[in-house]
Amino acid sequence: MSGLVIAIPSKGRLKEQVEGWLADCGLKLEVSGGARGYLANLKGLPGAQIRLLSASDIADALEAGEVHLGVTGEDLLREKGDDIDARVLLLRALGFGRADLVVAAPKSWLDVDTMADLEEVTYDYLARTGRRMRVATKYLIQTRTFFASHGIADYRITESNGATEGAPAAGSAELVVDITTTGATLVANGLKVLDDGVILKSEAQLAASLKATWDEEARVSTERLLRILEARAAALRSATLAWTFRGDADETRVIETLIAAGGARRPNGLLVDSAMVADASLALAAAGLGPITALRPDFVFGVNCPAYNNLSARIF
Repeated sequence: MSGLVIAIPSKGRLKEQVEGWLADCGLKLEVSGGARGYLANLKGLPGAQIRLLSASDIADALEAGEVHLGVTGEDLLREKGDDIDARVLLLRALGFGRADLVVAAPKSWLDVDTMADLEEVTYDYLARTGRRMRVATKYLIQTRTFFASHGIADYRITESNGATEGAPAAGSAELVVDITTTGATLVANGLKVLDDGVILKSEAQLAASLKATWDEEARVSTERLLRILEARAAALRSATLAWTFRGDADETRVIETLIAAGGARRPNGLLVDSAMVADASLALAAAGLGPITALRPDFVFGVNCPAYNNLSARIF
């Protein structure tokens, strides 16, 4: 595998969110097609090959080392096993594609609100019926790990290939472990999430394969990409405060105070966290400085790139 190969979702809301995120970073996706599936290029990242795959196929490709980078849900990556961190490195949580992997029971089970309650019920169910309680899910590995962590053994998994939340109503399972964003679908099917039944708070992740073959071209393209992404993320949480410098002791004192609070000196002012804009501006104004203009940068490139440094430590 020569050069950088990146996999992104091929359809649905997640594809739209990924495209929007990349475009906001100045990396426009240009689909070119292909005989064996969708292919694309990223304007601003020459030489990188983009593959458009399903979210689950991206998780598979990252684990197998068939792509260098990919964007998919953390829930799908975690389903590859507890040792997934030895094969895939999570580089950046993207702030979209959020969903929770949860344990849900019928609302009619009034005495079952926690995993401890569930442990008692599964034991009683086995003693009473001679059968283990059924759990419908597509997330076999995470379900087994989570149930084991709560000491629950008297159950069996019914692998779901359809609408998991409908399994109890259909009589094919008593419980479900499924992904949910608002919980509305679970409620509509007469289910409730247990109080301590959140297995994973998932969101879309930019991840790197530790099993892929990383050549020099892939390394250079990856560093460029990660620096751009981090620079844009830094810009979104920053603002530049600009004013006409006086150079006196009062101005110096205020500037040093703001730098100690996390600001960074710039030739024409200070770079501060967005949350500091009002307080920093008021402090400057109180020292007789101004008018002060708050500007939003498009990118803030730092000397270091933590995401690339983390990746380099693992594979280069």
